[in-house]
Amino acid sequence: MAERASPLRSSKLPPAQDREVRSLSPEARRQSARDERDESRAGLRSVLVRRMGPGTRAFEVFKRTMVGTYQDGFIHAGNLAYLSMLAIFPFFIIGAAVFQLVGGAERTSQMIAAVLVTLPPTVSDTIEPVAANIVEARSGWLLWLGAAVALWTVSSLVETIRDILRRAYGTKAIHAFWKYRLLSAGIILAAVVLLLISLFAQVVIGTAQAVIDASLPQLSQLIGTLRLSRIVPALGLALSLYMLFYSLTPHEYRSKAYPKWPGALFTAAWWLGVTTALPPILSSFFAYNLTYGSLAGIIIALFFFWLVGLGLVIGAELNAALAEPETAGDELANDSADNTQTEE
Repeated sequence: MAERASPLRSSKLPPAQDREVRSLSPEARRQSARDERDESRAGLRSVLVRRMGPGTRAFEVFKRTMVGTYQDGFIHAGNLAYLSMLAIFPFFIIGAAVFQLVGGAERTSQMIAAVLVTLPPTVSDTIEPVAANIVEARSGWLLWLGAAVALWTVSSLVETIRDILRRAYGTKAIHAFWKYRLLSAGIILAAVVLLLISLFAQVVIGTAQAVIDASLPQLSQLIGTLRLSRIVPALGLALSLYMLFYSLTPHEYRSKAYPKWPGALFTAAWWLGVTTALPPILSSFFAYNLTYGSLAGIIIALFFFWLVGLGLVIGAELNAALAEPETAGDELANDSADNTQTEE
């Protein structure tokens, strides 16, 4: 019978650095304090390099996003700018038809204002009077005929966004052309319904403000809180973009393993940032009236939609860069292997 190995003989000694006896001499303590000061001085830089430098996930995601944006972003941004100008007025026609169907034709002006609230004043001032004239000029069967044509026009914009996401993820179309068009039409109608709900919410909030102001003037702070509903358009924009990204992302990358909210959040922040920064920049550094004359408003609107389109492309590329199919594939393979072993 083999002799049992002694625990003392079988145990392994720790590494040399762990067996070193730390010196507590004054010179050693001074050197340790000097090292700590050097680390604190270079702390922020070392942390940034360690967490965001080459070789890290953050750096890899940033590189993927920028490469994808450089390859396709500027072309798609121009396409989105053109289609946005082409589709925004047909969208108002669709909204007017739906509002007439539910008996709220008098609220079409509020619908236009709700859509334009996320645009810079220069752009909204150019679009609003034209949109009002277009909506008022149609009624009855002419309105519904215009809505049918408008649905096709606006669906082209949705299909362009779908193609942007498809290119970002590197996938191809798997359904027939008419199926994608029907899905796009459903998304557009859902957007109009959400717009109708948001307008109803704004009416309720405005009524609550008026009642409190008239009956309970001492609750002025509560009224100020209710006026925080100005952030509702921003939240609605972020939610709409998330639903758009989720519904148009290729089916293979629609699960929870591949997040969609980073791209939607970035696009919403980019959109609001452009809306805020564009007016002072145009008034301070550019004089479009001298170059384009009466067409300056249209050119500024196109430029705004181009910037928004670029932000949307960056958001799509960000979501694609965050996707790790190799990791998700390993997990799925392990799960299937476990299931096979269990069945055996």
